[in-house]
Amino acid sequence: MNHIKLIEKAKSGDVEAFEDLLKLFSYQLYRTAFLYTGNREDALDIVQETSYKAFVAIKTLKKNKYFSTWLTRILINSANEFLKKKKRDIPLANVEQFITHQEGINIEQIDLVKGINNLKKAYREVIILFYFHDLPIKEISNVMDIPENTVKTYLHRGKEQLKINLKGAGYVEGKILSGNI
Repeated sequence: MNHIKLIEKAKSGDVEAFEDLLKLFSYQLYRTAFLYTGNREDALDIVQETSYKAFVAIKTLKKNKYFSTWLTRILINSANEFLKKKKRDIPLANVEQFITHQEGINIEQIDLVKGINNLKKAYREVIILFYFHDLPIKEISNVMDIPENTVKTYLHRGKEQLKINLKGAGYVEGKILSGNI
């Protein structure tokens, strides 16, 4: 059964259809929540909160084709609320611990997560939505409720800041400095 039919059933009150929808999007939700929190337990709490909020509000979804966008917006809002309550920095040691236990993940990916976590909040959200959720700029604009040109600006600035964050101390104008300075 395709997800549009599941959405229609969920909107009409079918709990099992809603659970099936959550199963379809569970990995995407968890991955995004983890990028915000940096640890498994907090990410799962955010996914659970998102699931509850989505279940309560599913009847308010106007266009079924934007379910993923709608759900992602709920997740982002839940993550931001969670982080405000915690009022703490993302524990990067936990990120490294999680990532190093995953198969096929290397040190560059750990650096990427660190770099993304060090971005300004708006840039981080755009980068996550564009690269991790593969959303087009127009859809990111809808999710974040900002103009498309602002999304493009945030994407550009976020990538530039990410380049700076990832190059580190040994990088000067495209040349890697040797240990003998």
